[in-house]
This record gives sequence, C-alpha cells and structure tokens, in this order.
Amino acid sequence: MEAVFGLVLFAVVIIAAIVAVFTFATSGDAYRQIGKGGLSLGDGSDRPPGEPRPGSAAATAEQRAEIRQMLEAKNMRRVRRGERPLDVELELGRLLKPAVDPGIEDEIRALVIGRNARLARRGQPPLDVETEVQRRLADLG
Repeated sequence: MEAVFGLVLFAVVIIAAIVAVFTFATSGDAYRQIGKGGLSLGDGSDRPPGEPRPGSAAATAEQRAEIRQMLEAKNMRRVRRGERPLDVELELGRLLKPAVDPGIEDEIRALVIGRNARLARRGQPPLDVETEVQRRLADLG
C-alpha cells in the first residue's frame, strides 16, 4: 500500500504541474488585466472626467475645501462637548503649511551665519538670520 501511495502522489504532482503550465500558457492577457477595471485605483489613467488632476489649482482648491469641512465638523463636535471652539482659518493655515525638515533649516541657518561672517569681514552690514532663513525656505517652496 505504501508503494502505491508514493506512485499516486508523484502522478498527481506531475499532472498538476502539467495543468498549471498549460493554464499559464493559454491565459493570454488575463494576468495583465489583474488590478484594472472600474473598481481599481489604477495608475490614474482611469479617473472620472470631472475629477481634477493631482497638483492642479482645482485639486488644491478641492483639498482646501475638504479640510475646511473637516475642521468645521471637528469644531461643531468640540462645541457640543462644551469645549472651546478652534479658529478654523488658523488651523487650516497650520495644516496646509508645508513641513520643513529641521535639518534643512539648520543647514540654511549655518549658511546664513557663514555669509554674515564674510559680510562682516568686508565691512558690510550683516543680514537678519531668522528673516533670511525664512526667505530662503520660502524660495525652496
């Protein structure tokens, strides 16, 4: 009985491997279609026609409006709980302000301090460090 079990096991594995290779060979375009269709996120080429492209002015305005709606809803929940309401405009500005890496800010500050040292050696007036750092960060976008 044990000798037959080994023979049956190998026969089933070999037949399954042949069926798998045949199925793969005849599948055609089926595997390339996985993840595509009406319910997939895709690569963005299947967006609805009315949806703005990411990064466009319309997308930015839509993002701003949605964040404002969420902040107003948060504010209403806070008022219902008896808490002090938030300043929606201030919070919106804080959320939409681009995040600055502290390391980059430190590097820019060091560059401005070095430039001030060179200006002082030439006898020119130094720059205001914080103002210049903020200006350069704004230039970076």
